[in-house]
Amino acid sequence: MSMVGNLRKVASLARRSRGRRVDLSHPARSPLGSTVVNCVVYRDGVRRAGTDSVEEAVRQARKHRGGFVWLGLHEPGVEEFAGVAELFGLHPLAVEDAVHAHQRPKVEQYGEVLFAVFKTVTYVEHAELTATSEVVDTGELMVFTGPDFVVTVRHGRHGSLGPVREDLEAQPDQLAKGPSAVLHALADHVVDDYVTVADSVQNDIDQVETDVFSPHSPRNADAGRIYQLKRELLELRRAVVPLARPLDRLATEPRSCVDKEIQAYFRDVADHLTRVTEQITAYDALLDSILQAHLAQVTVAQNEDMRKITAWAAIIAVPTMVCGVYGMNFDHMPELHWRYGYPLALTVIAVACYIIHRGFKRNGWL
Repeated sequence: MSMVGNLRKVASLARRSRGRRVDLSHPARSPLGSTVVNCVVYRDGVRRAGTDSVEEAVRQARKHRGGFVWLGLHEPGVEEFAGVAELFGLHPLAVEDAVHAHQRPKVEQYGEVLFAVFKTVTYVEHAELTATSEVVDTGELMVFTGPDFVVTVRHGRHGSLGPVREDLEAQPDQLAKGPSAVLHALADHVVDDYVTVADSVQNDIDQVETDVFSPHSPRNADAGRIYQLKRELLELRRAVVPLARPLDRLATEPRSCVDKEIQAYFRDVADHLTRVTEQITAYDALLDSILQAHLAQVTVAQNEDMRKITAWAAIIAVPTMVCGVYGMNFDHMPELHWRYGYPLALTVIAVACYIIHRGFKRNGWL
């Protein structure tokens, strides 16, 4: 039962508070190079003393059974990653994907090495949502999992793995299961970030929905905000939806580099991913409905404006007609030379305009 409890604790890594943690993966703290953010040796689930080089870390890990290296890189170049690829025997195709990034989420097996690609996401805080606001920022995380090593390659401005490393180190029983424990923790961390971002996006959608149905909202700005939210939601969808198949493969297909007990817990990660996928689908449908409601409101407002314009045009048509007739200056016209003809004409115009105005107002046109 204690083993199952440890697995459940690790499954909730990203749900814990991260504000108090020290970021172990900050490049400024790494003595190993600009792209190497951390290189740690673990033996029987316990972190060993630091090393001066990646080669030395690998030698130490392979001296004893149950040891492995976790090497963390951030946006390495081709030359910088070449030595790492040779040291761990990584496949050239996987190396190319890891260096150049811009890959879809996937899981591929190259001999004893498992190569996984995850899209990382973060919510971009903003004081007010506008038609140009960035809501979702994406990056990439590549994970090479071998018999005695884990190599993580990050691309993007976010997605630090320091909190994941700290939580795993607090669970030595879990780390003792080897590199597959790290792979599970990373997958769970990425998917939990999806949940957090989806919940944050919902707040923006709720705000837009409130503004659309508010009588005091500037209607000319709503369409741009809705469209921007749909674009950002599409970016989130591209990160989340393609990951379903790779997670299903990790949970169901036997692999030599993935512990059988840990493999079962990939199903929990897949369940969380399904929840996020359903959320995104619902958000997209809701935004479509909000956009349609907004367009309907605009159409109704335009119709109201046209009715008002038509009503006033009809009212103005009365004096225009009277003045037009009497402006023709014929000699023989009724009341043309009458002393009270002019006041009478003005009175008729005023009474006619008043009657027409009341009729339009009674029907809701004014």
